Amino acid sequence: MESLQNIIEGCNRNDRISQEKLYRLLYPGLFSLCRKYFVCEQDIVTVVNNGMLNIFRNLGMYDVKKGDIFPWAYAIVKHAALTYLRNKLNAKEKEHLNMDDCMDLPSPCNPIVSLASKDIYLYLSVLPAMTRTVCIMFYLDGFLVREIAAHFQISEGTVKWHLSEGRSILKKAMKKKDAY
Repeated sequence: MESLQNIIEGCNRNDRISQEKLYRLLYPGLFSLCRKYFVCEQDIVTVVNNGMLNIFRNLGMYDVKKGDIFPWAYAIVKHAALTYLRNKLNAKEKEHLNMDDCMDLPSPCNPIVSLASKDIYLYLSVLPAMTRTVCIMFYLDGFLVREIAAHFQISEGTVKWHLSEGRSILKKAMKKKDAY
């Protein structure tokens, strides 16, 4: 396998084969990251591609000697995901899912007994886009309320409302699923 340094040098020369190798190397982890924020696979792929474009544009700033490329790429794609979500929300294209439709999906196990990662994402998918993102940033990524508020340029009270709303919706969804 070609060394990462050779791939990065090729990318800096705009070598398409090196760019493809780097893309294929980073894609699985970056797809998983974007899956936290988006339900629609088209949105996920769009954000990964936007993030990879930013990675290729800024690859000259990455220093191989400072460590693994994945955390650096992860941060760039995470920023791209949050920017895409903010732009989508600002354009009034909010994603609304009908909770009843989502809860009718068959589940191979009781999510209350054992919450596997796929169950967590199933439950998170019932939340409106902004509420889902705030909950993920707070509970899964460890951001503080004030950091989330600053990032989205909203009040801390609004962030707290989204967290409360998310807990309320998830509690109802879990109770409803448990009834079946």
